[in-house]
Amino acid sequence: MCGIVGAVSTRNIVPVLVQGLQRLEYRGYDSCGVAVWSDGLRRTRSTSRVAELLTQVATDDVQGVTGIAHTRWATHGAPAVHNAHPHFSHGPGAEPQRAARVALVHNGIIENHDELRAALQARGYVFASQTDTEVIAHLIDSLYDGDLLDAVRAALVQLHGAYAIAVFHKDEPHRVIGARAGSPLILGVGATQGEGAGENFLASDAMALAGVTDQIVYLEEGDVVDVQLGRYWVLGRDDQGGYQPVTRPVRTVQAHSGAAELGPYRHYMQKEIFEQPRAIADTLEGVAGIVPELFDGLGAQPGETGAAAWRVFKEIDSVLILACGTSYYSACTAKYWLESIAKIPTQVEIASEYRYRESVPNPRSLVVTVSQSGETADTLAALRHARSLGMEHTLTICNVATSAMVRECKLAYITRAGVEIGVASTKAFTTQLAGLFLLTLALAQSRGLLSAEAEAEHLKAMRHLPAALQAVLALEPQIISWAEDFARKENALFLGRGLHYPIALEGALKLKEITYIHAEAYAAGELKHGPLALVTSEMPVVTVAPNDALLEKLKSNLQEVRARGGVLYVLADADTRIETGEGLHVIRMPEHYGALSPLLHVVPLQLLAYHTACARGTDVDKPRNLAKSVTVE
Repeated sequence: MCGIVGAVSTRNIVPVLVQGLQRLEYRGYDSCGVAVWSDGLRRTRSTSRVAELLTQVATDDVQGVTGIAHTRWATHGAPAVHNAHPHFSHGPGAEPQRAARVALVHNGIIENHDELRAALQARGYVFASQTDTEVIAHLIDSLYDGDLLDAVRAALVQLHGAYAIAVFHKDEPHRVIGARAGSPLILGVGATQGEGAGENFLASDAMALAGVTDQIVYLEEGDVVDVQLGRYWVLGRDDQGGYQPVTRPVRTVQAHSGAAELGPYRHYMQKEIFEQPRAIADTLEGVAGIVPELFDGLGAQPGETGAAAWRVFKEIDSVLILACGTSYYSACTAKYWLESIAKIPTQVEIASEYRYRESVPNPRSLVVTVSQSGETADTLAALRHARSLGMEHTLTICNVATSAMVRECKLAYITRAGVEIGVASTKAFTTQLAGLFLLTLALAQSRGLLSAEAEAEHLKAMRHLPAALQAVLALEPQIISWAEDFARKENALFLGRGLHYPIALEGALKLKEITYIHAEAYAAGELKHGPLALVTSEMPVVTVAPNDALLEKLKSNLQEVRARGGVLYVLADADTRIETGEGLHVIRMPEHYGALSPLLHVVPLQLLAYHTACARGTDVDKPRNLAKSVTVE
């Protein structure tokens, strides 16, 4: 949540900062702003989108060689200009006309901000916002004695919570200090020759710097970085809580700006829905067989990766999956696969709940985290909690190879969904399902439960997925007609059975996220245990109806809805013999896909939410109150 960009340069850096914000806006869009050094500190802030900030910057003639910028997802304080970043500190007892001394942007939450605010107010500091961030700016100012790095290090000791910050001082115009703990922050190393030679950058994500630099340093937990012209230093936390110089590798990262371009699509969500066949193909690229070598062993010596994974898979007797939101629903689907195919007991936990309850740890359990960004705060905290309980067998399924989640797990499977801009996840979800299915097969093989014939059949089905998804996407015109009906509703029910129950949950979530229609999902057998009381002609009921062992039971549930005057919208396999009729709308799926059916059935639900949102005129890619990467608890 929230996006940070910072730079030290010899040229006017404002266009680079604002362009970076445009690429990070999916992380937060309640407000935005930029601050620069130009014979003192200047800033421009707005509660409009970054595109409007670009116009405002030009109108205000904001230019500078050193600067920081921010796009916000509000936590403390409403989305308003006075709460927007960057925040300034003018010193204690400051009159409004006094020049600002410190400028700061922040991602995260400072848990002890109330105590710090009270102490700073007692010293004469005047607060202009309700944010926890302004506390950090005043605290650094209060500790400043000619060296910004010293002031930041002293301030960080007093902060409790999560943060990524970028800060600069009016008396040190070619220096920006960054720090991270619990929130991502990267350093971009600029070119040594040509335009912008010697400039260096900070950002929440390498994509913000696409086209500016591809030389990226991923800061580790607790790192502080001193960014100057032509040089930088990284300091890491030691065991005594102090800081020592450390070397972090510079990596070449191809964060293509084209990934953030819409092309012929109306919205990023639409683009990402239609990118799913390619994303699945990329995720499965190189999968020649279902073996543990699929899951990279971090830190393993060449040739040892497969052996490390094989040893782990042989030692475990259960699986614990930790995830949030859409990733949690992919995990719930995987539970059906893992228990039916790999015959291994599987527990799925909402990450934000798991760490706060007393659980029974099992050192022989494989702890699997699922995350699109690999920086999800709740999932990272749950992973660390599981490890603190003695569960050291860890694996992540993640879309970002350089993320904290990948670095902290011993094994990893990297999906290849590519950059996902729309807040409502689509291609990240289906590639997670593909990765989880591969994990299921690898575990089944390691347990002696996957014959060569079964492996070949599963691989054949997976390789056909891109073509099968293309056929599902061709159903879009029929789904648009459903969306016209849904756009006039304010409530909806989603039903599924077995491994399609989590798909119903995901469909309801998508509708809630971007249309603001209240939607709930239930296991269809639960309908008569309460939810049936809600069914009227104004409550559309969406049903996922594959031709599986539960089909006849599901048909009985459909009759329960029709008998109460409910209107059904059914996604049915071709051979289910469910026919369109009064109060019953049916879209036939192109083919039945067995265990992999969830990957196909979720796509029409994504399209239904998307086109309903378009019909209602909501902001599809940036729904209210939400952000893409949830890096705060």
